[in-house]
Amino acid sequence: MAVNPGGYGEPRSAQVRRVLYISIIVIVVAVVAIAGFILKRSRGGPQEVAPESQANVAEQQQPASPVAMDANGSVVSAQIAQAMDLLNQPTPKIIEARDRLNELLPLAQGQELLFIKGKLAELSDKWLFGKVVYPEDKLTASYKVAPGDMLSTIGKKHNVPYEILVQINNMAKPEALQAGVAIKVINGPFHVRVYRSTFTMDLYLQNTYVKSFSVGLGKQGMETPTGRWRAKEGGKLIQPIWTDPVTGKTYHPEDPDYPLGSRWIALEGIEGNAVGKKGFAIHGTKNPEQIGTPGSQGCIRLHNGDAILVYNLMMPGQSLVDVVD
Repeated sequence: MAVNPGGYGEPRSAQVRRVLYISIIVIVVAVVAIAGFILKRSRGGPQEVAPESQANVAEQQQPASPVAMDANGSVVSAQIAQAMDLLNQPTPKIIEARDRLNELLPLAQGQELLFIKGKLAELSDKWLFGKVVYPEDKLTASYKVAPGDMLSTIGKKHNVPYEILVQINNMAKPEALQAGVAIKVINGPFHVRVYRSTFTMDLYLQNTYVKSFSVGLGKQGMETPTGRWRAKEGGKLIQPIWTDPVTGKTYHPEDPDYPLGSRWIALEGIEGNAVGKKGFAIHGTKNPEQIGTPGSQGCIRLHNGDAILVYNLMMPGQSLVDVVD
C-alpha cells in the first residue's frame, strides 16, 4: 500500500476523502450563512424608533425614508440611516446627526434630498430656535451676561442681529437683559441661497442648512438678477415709505395697498449680474398668493411671517444672498 510521506502514515485515499469532506462542510456552512444574511436584510431586522421622531416625521409630512425606497442601497441612504440611528438612541445625538446629514446635502438628490432637508429643518427647532444649548454644538453657546452688556453688542460680537437673541431666549424686550444670567447665543452669520427655477430660498447658519422658504421673484422683463448680494448696512427697515420706480407713486405703511409687507432688507450686489444693481431687497408682501410665482419688480418676496424671521437673522454687511437659476 502506498504511503503518503506527508500524511503521518495515513493512506493517500483516506486523506483525500477527509479533505473532500471538510471542504464540502465548509462550503455548506458558508452557503447557509450567506443565505441567512440575505434573508435577514430582505426582511429588515427589528429597529427601535423613538416615538418623538415618528411624530415629528408625520407632522412635517416628509417623504418616506429613502432607505426604504432605495432598493439598490445607495451610499447616501446608508449614511442617512446611520444619522437616524443617532437620533433614535435613548439620548438622541442631535448635533452629530445634524452635522452628518448636512454633509450629505451635496451628494443627495430627489427624495433623499427632500428627506434630509426636512429632517434638518425639524432639528433646527431644537438646536437653533429652542432655548436648549447643546455642549458639543459649535454654532450655539451659552453666554453669561456681564454688567453693562447690551443685547445689540452681544449680537454683533457673535455676528447675528439682537432680534434673534430676543426670540430664542423668550425675552419680552431687549432691555429685559439681566447681568449674571446665562443666555443662549448663536455664532453667525446667516446666509441664504435663492433658486429662481423653484422659487425657494434655503437658509444657512454659516455652512449648515437650517430650513427653506417659498419666495416670489421678478416677473418677465424684470427678473431677479442672479449673482451674489449682501445685506446692506443700514438697509434693514420695518415698513419703510416706498416709491414705486415704475409708476412714481409713493406708499406709506398705513396705506391699504402698501405693497412691502412686514419687513424690508435692502441688498447690494457684489458679484456676477448683481454688481451695480440698486433698489433690490428681500421683503414681505400684501399679496401672499403671488409667493411661488414671478410677480415682483425684481425683489425677493416672502410671506410676512417668514420675512420677519429672515429679518431677525440677516446681519447687515455680513449676510450673503446667492441668487442662482
